Amino acid sequence: MTDQRGPRTVDRETLLGARLRLPQHVVHRSFVAETVVLNLKTGMYHGLNPSGGHMLEVLNQAPSVREAAGILAQEYPQQAGIEADLLAFCRDLLDRDLVEVVTDGSS
Repeated sequence: MTDQRGPRTVDRETLLGARLRLPQHVVHRSFVAETVVLNLKTGMYHGLNPSGGHMLEVLNQAPSVREAAGILAQEYPQQAGIEADLLAFCRDLLDRDLVEVVTDGSS
């Protein structure tokens, strides 16, 4: 089941426990300097720097946002506040309809 609430109304704990996935209307391609994400519904392209592109890949593969934050924290141990940064990134992606929240384990 996909959460139908808006991204700003999804509370922190719900979002941390949720799985995010790229919806069918979103395609992306990674390049050396950036990841390009296209929302086919709106026709809008979005560019992510290498860190953002990597965060998107980890989010798309991890079983939850919390676990994605743990993976990223292990990869970047010097980065304080990775969980808060990741939550802000997730909300931005949700605002742009580039990911969707899956709260029941659906793929």
